[in-house]
Amino acid sequence: MNRGLPLLIAALLTLAGAVAEARRAAPEVNDEAIQGGGFPRTLEEYGFFVHADQQIPTIGVTPYRLNTPLYSDGAEKLRFIYLPNGTQATSMGPDLLDLPVGTALIKTFAFGDGEDRRLIETRVLLHRADGWLALPYRWNAEQTEATLALAGARLPITTPSGEEISYRIPNKNQCKECHGLNGETVPIGPKGRNLSAEWLVDMVERGKLDAMHDGMDMLPLWESRDTMPAEQMARAYLDVNCAHCHRPGATASNSGLDLRWEQRDPMARGVFKRPVAAGRGAGGHEFSVVPGEPDNSILLYRMESTEPGVAMPELGKGTVDEAGVDVVRRWIEEMKPAP
Repeated sequence: MNRGLPLLIAALLTLAGAVAEARRAAPEVNDEAIQGGGFPRTLEEYGFFVHADQQIPTIGVTPYRLNTPLYSDGAEKLRFIYLPNGTQATSMGPDLLDLPVGTALIKTFAFGDGEDRRLIETRVLLHRADGWLALPYRWNAEQTEATLALAGARLPITTPSGEEISYRIPNKNQCKECHGLNGETVPIGPKGRNLSAEWLVDMVERGKLDAMHDGMDMLPLWESRDTMPAEQMARAYLDVNCAHCHRPGATASNSGLDLRWEQRDPMARGVFKRPVAAGRGAGGHEFSVVPGEPDNSILLYRMESTEPGVAMPELGKGTVDEAGVDVVRRWIEEMKPAP
């Protein structure tokens, strides 16, 4: 008999026991905290994590990433989704997902690397019977607990580029400025087109998504921005960073700009479009986008500013996203000027 076989069997049994013990120790997600009428005081009450300080999710909480992410002063973002047992997301056409009541979307913001990495806040978006509810949770200095911050907060942060800023955790009502659509609060991140095909297929195979549509018009990966066409990257960036407000039915719909990925009308996207009421935000420029002339385009002027009342986006940004500016600048430069 192979003498190593008993040792291998013993090792496998030990591993199986450790896995079983870890599963027993893993908390169960608190569905009542998600769907109930109150505002849980701490992030721990939801049971989303085995080790919240390490962002290790419990069973049933699935990590995900976005192909093109929203810029937030260079913060690292850790994203998770929870769907209650026995439920699944429904594909609403080629791009949109309908998430069932009881779903929770969890997003943690962190700055720094290695031992200097600090969790700053965790935002949760809860799908209750009466609609979606957004709540912010602030991490303490000891990194042991995140508590509800209904009033938001300001705290000093050093960004990855070395800038010292006053980072803003939004209050409960400010969440609606980005997540508002037709008077309701809605998710803006996990759209089918901004999730990887591999992740979507895995969700289908696990029974958490009903189907994945063929021919889905996927947004490109942000890390491929130096090799992808500037137009494709810029329009993906504007869809993710701007279109949750600049679209019909959203908080900036009166601007007339529609920066969604699927919008095909150049004027709706800003080309030779005059602002409705930009005021000093126009910077003396006449059009949102002037083909071939990025420095005469209001869109880029506002992206390059951090001045209140001028800077866009208005929330979640205290620094200029140089990579985003670069792709939008190249896109405008490559447009054919008017004859």
